[in-house]
Amino acid sequence: MEKTDLTTLSRQELETFVLSMGEKSFRAKQLWSWIYQKGVTSFDEMTNIAKSFRLDLDQKAQIGSLDLLTQTNSRSSETRKYLWQLKDGLQVESVFIPEQKRRTICISTQVGCAMGCRFCATGTMGFIRNLEPNEIVGQVLQVRRDIGQPTNLVIMGMGEPFMNYDNLLKALYIIKDGDGVAIGHRKITISTAGIVPRILQYTKERHPFLLAISLNATTDEVRNEIMPINHKYPIAELLSAAKAYTQALKKRLTFEYVLIHGVNNSYQDAHRLMKLVKGIPCKINLIAYNTTTDLLKRPSDDQVRKFAQWIEPMNVPITLRLSRGQDIDGACGQLVVKGLKGAKQ
Repeated sequence: MEKTDLTTLSRQELETFVLSMGEKSFRAKQLWSWIYQKGVTSFDEMTNIAKSFRLDLDQKAQIGSLDLLTQTNSRSSETRKYLWQLKDGLQVESVFIPEQKRRTICISTQVGCAMGCRFCATGTMGFIRNLEPNEIVGQVLQVRRDIGQPTNLVIMGMGEPFMNYDNLLKALYIIKDGDGVAIGHRKITISTAGIVPRILQYTKERHPFLLAISLNATTDEVRNEIMPINHKYPIAELLSAAKAYTQALKKRLTFEYVLIHGVNNSYQDAHRLMKLVKGIPCKINLIAYNTTTDLLKRPSDDQVRKFAQWIEPMNVPITLRLSRGQDIDGACGQLVVKGLKGAKQ
């Protein structure tokens, strides 16, 4: 008989499983706490659970975890990148980014990505498959074992999160649970390249996690070139969905803007950006492109700061992401598995 992986179950599903074993429902809360709060991977470690129940669990269940293949620590900062092997032999990456009081984990939602953004190395892999909820949560559990409790979680790794919508949300509700991983919803940010129908669905369903939109251009001509998804959902349509989100949920969102030398970092781009997002409660996250192809160039740190100065009249919070994790290819758009095992499905 195939064992049930408890990390694939929601809290309600775990309770149903426990009841099916003839146990009382409070056992589900104990299991949940051991797996997600204390991070154990063996039933033998669950000392407040009767030995007879633990033996029964050994026969019928397991606690899955990702296998760490490599860990790369930055020499220039405390950034760390992790390469995980999944059960089918495919691989994904996560990154830990410490910054003052913030301890942020960046996780993946897909093996590969279908978006094809020109500045993103993951896009060169194409799409292979979605991650299951336990594979998404598993990245957080495994990194936590290395760095301790994180303060923030960003869904900005490999893949387009909103193309794995249901699995992503199931995972995030597990992660935010106060009896488990306990990263609050205000500390969890989903980053999308701009899947407009999913943004509207997410808004209608009123999920609590923060939203970031990867904008990266101020004209459809440029965005079409660097982000092919713009052909399907152009800037005006994307910003309309963004405005609907902020109005319905009374939240501001983050616009991410990867600055690419000679492509989207001119004075004119800065002024167009201010006009485009005017009236949308937001923050701006400026990210210096880290070279993944000879066709695109990274701006200097001074050029990034100058762009930030140009958009200061917006009077919104502006965050600069400069030189973190370059030596481990851990920056935005650089998560890619070299020597990927397996074939596209």
